[in-house]
Amino acid sequence: MIAVIDYGAGNLRSVVNAFEAIGQKPRVTGDPGDLAAAAAIVLPGVGAFGDGMKTLRQMNLVEALNDQVIGKKKPYLGICLGLHFLAQNSFEHGSHEGLGWIAGSVQKIVPGDDKCRIPHMGWNNIHLERPSPLFEGLEAEPTFYFVHSYHLVVAEGWSEVVTSTCRHGITITASVQKDNIHAVQFHPEKSQRNGLTVLENFVKLI
Repeated sequence: MIAVIDYGAGNLRSVVNAFEAIGQKPRVTGDPGDLAAAAAIVLPGVGAFGDGMKTLRQMNLVEALNDQVIGKKKPYLGICLGLHFLAQNSFEHGSHEGLGWIAGSVQKIVPGDDKCRIPHMGWNNIHLERPSPLFEGLEAEPTFYFVHSYHLVVAEGWSEVVTSTCRHGITITASVQKDNIHAVQFHPEKSQRNGLTVLENFVKLI
C-alpha cells in the first residue's frame, strides 16, 4: 500500500488520480499507524512551510516519518512542499525547522530578471544532473509543471543529492535523491505523461 499523507495542505485528489491512472490504489491518511503499514510514503502539499511542519508535528507524523523513512528505509516521494520539508530549515515567512534529512534551506526565488515572474508557474524543462531511477525512460530534458515561490538550496558539499535542476532566472533544484528518499519540486500529478512516468518509476522502487 502507498500512503499519501493528508495534513490539510492542498487538494490531494489529483495525486490520488495520478496513482490510480497507473493502476495503484493509494490510501490517503493522516494516521501514523498507516505509515507503519505502508510499503511506500508520498508527502505532497502546497502552502506555507511553517504551517505544514507545525501540523505534521501536531499529528505525530514527524516521528512516524523518521521511523518509517529513515529507520525502516521505506521509499519516500516528496512533492513540492514535500521536497521543502526535507531541508534543515526554511526562511518562508520567518525561520522554521524542517525534517533535516538534507542539509540546506528553503529560500525565496530571487531571479534577478524582470521577465521571470514569481511564483514560478507553468511548464519548464529540467536538466538531469545525475542518474535517478525516477527519470528512467524519459528524454534528456523532460518538461514538468511547476508552481512555487520558494526553492531548496542545498548546503555546500551536498550537491550530489541534486538529481535535476531547472532555470527560472536562476538555477533551481528540481529534484533530489538521498538513498530511499526522493523528492521533486514540480508536480508529477499535473505533468501529463512525463509525470505518470515518474510515478511509475517510483512504484518500481517498492
